[in-house]
Amino acid sequence: MLLIPGLGTDHHAFVWNIAALAERWSCMVLDQRGIGSSDATPGPYTMEQLADDAAGVIRQLVPEGAAVFGASMGGMVAQQLAIRHPSAVVSLVLGCTSPGGSLAIAADPSDTRLLLGGDAKDPGMAYRVACSVLYERRWREQHPEVIDDAVRWRATHPVRPGVFAAYWAAIRTHDSSRRLGEIVAPTMIVHGTADVVTPPGNGAILADRIPNARLEWLPGRGHMFFQEDPQRTLELLGEHFAATVPAQVRAGRA
Repeated sequence: MLLIPGLGTDHHAFVWNIAALAERWSCMVLDQRGIGSSDATPGPYTMEQLADDAAGVIRQLVPEGAAVFGASMGGMVAQQLAIRHPSAVVSLVLGCTSPGGSLAIAADPSDTRLLLGGDAKDPGMAYRVACSVLYERRWREQHPEVIDDAVRWRATHPVRPGVFAAYWAAIRTHDSSRRLGEIVAPTMIVHGTADVVTPPGNGAILADRIPNARLEWLPGRGHMFFQEDPQRTLELLGEHFAATVPAQVRAGRA
């Protein structure tokens, strides 16, 4: 399984999921260009470019194709991956993401400002501000240890200068709306109903436009639903991939 995280985040985004996932699948978490352990190149970036990066990883490590879970911006990359490199994606899960373009339902501008760190002056504080919208409010208040862990990680692993802006430009220009019908991989859409970063209507649009897509709502969950409810996320991924990943690929635990 290839997991693709969102804006400015590296493999640590799935720190609360990876152990349980790895009991069922051989997992790869993609540090996208300029993030984590991956080298940076001059921006701006495009989702098509990032999808080609992901396809290169799959070709090198699992040439028979992989099950793919893309979250948030990672879900935008995963859309383009499935469109541009259909043989690389044997099954697809899109979490808390959007088709972009004219079809997209935009977040409230005040929430987007918080997502981008507001007036914070350092990476750790900026991410703490972002967490105020990334997680559902009551869950966030009840799980300060998750927020503190995420903030510590971002403070000690800041995004390289210019890279965050390059990714934000990719998000702003993302538009898969006219090509969603080309996705042939069996697809499941998962979205929290309390997501204010990527409003839930975006999940419904994706499910409507991708052939035979399955839509799963997570009531009361925010943008980071996979951290808020790792058990339900595991169950949904397990159900979908068990039903849609070919037997020969499952034998290799892809």
